[in-house]
Amino acid sequence: MTASDATPQVPQAGGPAARGLHIGLTGGIGSGKSTVARRLVERGAVLVDTDAIARALTAPGGAALPAIAQEFGARAIGADGAMDRDWMRARAFADPAAKARLEAILHPLIGATARAQAAAAGSRTVVFDVPLLAESGHWRARVDRVLVVDCDEQTQVQRVMARNGWPEEAVRRVIAQQATREQRRAIADAVVLNDGISLAQLQAEVDRVWDRWHGGDSSASGGGRAAAL
Repeated sequence: MTASDATPQVPQAGGPAARGLHIGLTGGIGSGKSTVARRLVERGAVLVDTDAIARALTAPGGAALPAIAQEFGARAIGADGAMDRDWMRARAFADPAAKARLEAILHPLIGATARAQAAAAGSRTVVFDVPLLAESGHWRARVDRVLVVDCDEQTQVQRVMARNGWPEEAVRRVIAQQATREQRRAIADAVVLNDGISLAQLQAEVDRVWDRWHGGDSSASGGGRAAAL
């Protein structure tokens, strides 16, 4: 694991722009990013999960559905009233322009919801779980620190095949469309290498980053609880 030695300067409570530390969390598919996010929540962070926001926006009754139906037609909406994710994923893989059109609908809505959730956290530490943080042109400037969860590509493939039941070719196609390991590491203030280690060891690595960025004070999250180790 590598990390910046400096403790970030966080706006002080009581000031006009008082807020807690904002952490951007990212990693490739199958890296174990969700496991790291859960540990950060256990340490007291508020999680803003952009994937979960996107799913809510495209679920039955979701705010993005009218624009998606208008842009892509009725075929984009499944029988359950949600966006047909498999159909849309196939379109996005085959047609970069279609992917860009979908992102133009979703990204402003995701951003607005993420900002509202972060504002509601007040002075607590906020973790923004953003799978495509490295690919984004604006997320790096919105957070105080970036934590990257990294692992070998073959580990990613094996994990996703076991978890999702996808064929290897499909997993590698997703990986090829994401930022490279080198690109993610280049924007990181800390990197957790989640390869060949146990859950307890991974949690310990995350704890070390948390403690460094909070000056060793687990109560720095503004009232969040620290998990018992």
